[in-house]
Amino acid sequence: MASTQKLDAEQVKQWLQTRLHDVADLEQRAMKCEDEQTYLMYIKSMSNPLSVHENLVNRFYELGSEDLYEEYIRSFPSSSEAEDQEEIVRLLLKGYVVVIVNGKVLLFDAVLVLTSFIQPASTENVIQGPDDSFTENIEINLNLIRHRYQTTDLKADFMSVGKISQTRVIIMYDDKKVDKGVLKELKKRLSELKSDILQSASEIEKHTMHPRLRLFPTLMLTERPDRTVMNISQGKIAVLVDSTGYAILLPAIFNDFFTAMDDKIQLPPIGWFLKGVRYIALFVTVLMPSFYVAFTSYNPEILKLQITLLVAGSRATVPYPSFFEVLFMLLAMEFLTEASVRLPKAIGQTATTVGGLILGTAATEAGLVSNVMIILVAAVAITNFVIPINMMSSGIRVTKYLFIVLSILFGLVGIVLGMIAMILYLTSLRSFGQPYLRMFSMDWKRKGDQQSG
Repeated sequence: MASTQKLDAEQVKQWLQTRLHDVADLEQRAMKCEDEQTYLMYIKSMSNPLSVHENLVNRFYELGSEDLYEEYIRSFPSSSEAEDQEEIVRLLLKGYVVVIVNGKVLLFDAVLVLTSFIQPASTENVIQGPDDSFTENIEINLNLIRHRYQTTDLKADFMSVGKISQTRVIIMYDDKKVDKGVLKELKKRLSELKSDILQSASEIEKHTMHPRLRLFPTLMLTERPDRTVMNISQGKIAVLVDSTGYAILLPAIFNDFFTAMDDKIQLPPIGWFLKGVRYIALFVTVLMPSFYVAFTSYNPEILKLQITLLVAGSRATVPYPSFFEVLFMLLAMEFLTEASVRLPKAIGQTATTVGGLILGTAATEAGLVSNVMIILVAAVAITNFVIPINMMSSGIRVTKYLFIVLSILFGLVGIVLGMIAMILYLTSLRSFGQPYLRMFSMDWKRKGDQQSG
């Protein structure tokens, strides 16, 4: 690669403008003072604005001489003259400022490091790996992504949504990997939003996806920058929304909601095992209550005699049908879950834990519910929280009541028909044209297409 000393500074400038033409947060500034002039280029989300203003802009007008200004920049230990074009791009993406003065290309260290504003992730916890999360400041979120994805192929398009709120939105994607059709459709849907006020990523997800009345999310909300970067590298699109600590990832398929970031860190067999555990938990939390109703009220002959007698013995004092028992305990669990979310953090966990223990013990001793029912409700609650993404676990919470209704009306036959209907419903869903039940991410499909081609 030729050195920049052998290249004309104007050619380097034009080459950078071409290479970074779609980077929306690229800042270019030409400064003139009498006959002296210089040129600055940097990425706003990666460079410290105070450092740029104080050390570069103000000093240029104070010194008033290109020679003195060049000597001043070289006096900083971390500043240097660029050796080649690729070095310029690499350091520019890290937060350096390109300074073209006296026909030379200098690199000034103005890297923006944000630590005081970053909080640990609260809804997507991991055992190993990064623990930072998005904030409510869109510039900080953009900085977190660019620090992890340093390539000129990462593009950022700025938009505003909401007639009154004028909420800022940034669409981020890898220009070489993204599906241009999906990108075009996303921009079209965002431009057609008619809501006056949009204050969260969830509202955008609700208003942009079709059909609106659906049980399962077809866009993913995440608070983790590492998950966002991973999805961008797979050819997906991330949408950052100002004033919210979540990013929207699309397209999102069913399998994405059962993938935790720990799966990428663990050894492959362990990651596969953990994902398998989550799918087992899915079936347990959805089907166990309805199976209890079907086996106790409609089809007890399917179970072994000992198990049938055990369940019948535990329900000997229960004065009402099994479906009422199931609904009573599941709704009580829903009340405790909602209370744990709404109560102040200082007393939330204590109040719900004590309430759950008292409710379960008192209900059993009073003969209102069976011991088996307490175990079942505990298993359903635990397995529901195994699902990594809260959006999906909320949809699963509603789905199990549909299966309970089917088991009440038709017994085991209703559960089988419900499973068939649910599979048909999931296969009919699309996320920006992507089949919802496709079990592999976009980059794997693309690699397979390249190999077959």
